[in-house]
Amino acid sequence: MTQRFTVQWKTTVIALIIVTAAIGFLLKLFQTPELPPGIASGNGRIEAVEVDITTKFGGRLASVLVNEGDSVDLNQALAQIDTKELDAQLRRAEAEVRRARQEKNSAVAVIAQRKSELSLAKKDLERSKGLYEHDSISLEQLQRDETAVTTAEAALAVAHAQFSNTEAAIEAAVANTELLKVQIEDSILKTPISGRVLYRLAEPGEVLPTGGKVLTVLDLTDASMTIFLPTLQAGRLRIGDEARIVLDAMPEYTIPAKVSFVSPEAQFTPKEVETRTEREKLMFRVKVRIDPALLAKHSAIMKTGVPGVAYVRLGTDVAWPESLQVRLPP
Repeated sequence: MTQRFTVQWKTTVIALIIVTAAIGFLLKLFQTPELPPGIASGNGRIEAVEVDITTKFGGRLASVLVNEGDSVDLNQALAQIDTKELDAQLRRAEAEVRRARQEKNSAVAVIAQRKSELSLAKKDLERSKGLYEHDSISLEQLQRDETAVTTAEAALAVAHAQFSNTEAAIEAAVANTELLKVQIEDSILKTPISGRVLYRLAEPGEVLPTGGKVLTVLDLTDASMTIFLPTLQAGRLRIGDEARIVLDAMPEYTIPAKVSFVSPEAQFTPKEVETRTEREKLMFRVKVRIDPALLAKHSAIMKTGVPGVAYVRLGTDVAWPESLQVRLPP
């Protein structure tokens, strides 16, 4: 009995030793390595610039050409506002341009006619002056010819004014057609960036106001992570300092980045900071940005909202440890 108890006790002890060793090994395996001096870290999530695709003027949404998750290229058409009313207005404006140009042609013909009448009136006046000097016509006839010249000059001036009015009418009509063409062109909603559709916010048939949101597009070439660092660490950072990002979903990769922003104001700041200890507790917002060229190369696996850890160097003379050397997906 005693021998059996001794064997069981030894077996239990050995099992405990094995379990303890296994637990220690696993803890050592998964434990985050301690950071060397000169390197700080903070938790955050990958964020990207979001661009809202909105209407420039109100109208009925005719079609949406993309879905959530679709990749889009710069200036790609994403949606279309109904333009039937604008098309009708454009046809009327173009007809107004044609009418104004016809009126201009008529004004040109009237000017030619008035010039001819003035030329004839001047010739009659010159002839009348010669005849009057030889007492061949009366003073009344000479005065009538002088009045005819004055009347012809006034008629020519009116014709020139009408011509100027027709030119102004043409310019106004052409400007109206150009405005309508711009509105029709703006009814095609295009993306100002390359990226991925994040949200589809409206469907065909909806009537949207001016500035109504239709889609939201993610700029996959402008991604960053925001972290918070205490005063002593944030104060040593400079814009452009090297950084590293390790994502929870891909811990085997280390993504290179750079410090692109350090907040000039502390977060969670009390109204009055009296002591050094309180000042050291202040946290500053720091943004580290991933290289756009690197993002463009790996845009297919780029996702926002993924949590991770960003590491920053607090001096150019600080070396990155082996665990934070750059490792990128193929």
